[in-house]
Amino acid sequence: MIFDPLLDLFRGKAVTIPPMDGALQPNTALEEAEAVVRITAPDNLCSDGSRVFYSSGTQVFELAAMAGSAPKPAAVFDAAVTALAASPAGNLAVALDDGRIRVGSTSVPAPGGLACPTALAFGDADSLYVCQGSAEHRASDWVVDLMEKKATGSVWRIDLASGKAACLADGLAFPHGVIAAADGGGVIVSESWRHRLMRLPAAGGTPVPVLSKLPGYPARLAPAPDGGAWLTLFAPRNRLIEFVLQEQEYRAAMIRDVPRDYWIAPALASSRSFLEPLQCGGIKTMGIHKPWSPSRSYGLVARLDPAMQPVASFHSRANGTRHGITSAVEFHGRILATSKGGDAILSIPTPSAGEA
Repeated sequence: MIFDPLLDLFRGKAVTIPPMDGALQPNTALEEAEAVVRITAPDNLCSDGSRVFYSSGTQVFELAAMAGSAPKPAAVFDAAVTALAASPAGNLAVALDDGRIRVGSTSVPAPGGLACPTALAFGDADSLYVCQGSAEHRASDWVVDLMEKKATGSVWRIDLASGKAACLADGLAFPHGVIAAADGGGVIVSESWRHRLMRLPAAGGTPVPVLSKLPGYPARLAPAPDGGAWLTLFAPRNRLIEFVLQEQEYRAAMIRDVPRDYWIAPALASSRSFLEPLQCGGIKTMGIHKPWSPSRSYGLVARLDPAMQPVASFHSRANGTRHGITSAVEFHGRILATSKGGDAILSIPTPSAGEA
């Protein structure tokens, strides 16, 4: 109704979040998955078809062929690695927390002069897509960007031959994942703070939502062989957090007075300190943490079909430890996923067509 915005000033708003059901119905697949690597805060899995790379802090590693083998260093930098991409030709693109981007041994100027690269993807051998999560914060300050309710992110295409960058879209609420659309129609981008995936035309233009109202905060995307994709969600939506996001004065006071680790905000891991915020339903009862309880952290990988709709998913629930899933790739018949909050790279068999 035309008067609804005015009436909202005099009536309460219900805080609702989409349920996890259908293809996103909870299970324990990630919690039960094999941990092929145990390392602090693994992130940014990518593959060139024959090798798999991942990051941990300031280092990039090549995944060892044998599970349980020691990590195989590939590169080290003087700032945290925030994004990786590998081309079929074997070129490795690396983005750092200070905004620098390197493709092989070549430095690429930060698109728009921004310093928040969150995801990379090769369009072809000569072009690179870059998600800049924010124009005001670095990638490592993502929770600040969310709690300040910013929407200053952008997506860029860089011509690697000339170094020229073109902005495909801006005013985005923390773009966090990107892949070239399988049908050649631009790129698919995850927008974390608006809980959705969008399609952007290759030449730029108005984003078109393709998957909305996700029950968590979407992170990186990786292509699947049938033209679909693998989507990771690094934290769940939560009624208490959604309520806090509506309360401007409370958030400002929390940001000012409370240490960041203890904000009422999404997290990559939780239940590690008695100082963390709790919801009543999340309190252990008789020593048991209910798997369906509200949580600031969660583990979730979703399989999307070519229309970018969920058809299967893998979970680590509220009482699990494999939380903060930030990236996943399909490689040689298995799904590899980084549990940044659980300090492990997980491996599960690729589901058959009947299972998916």
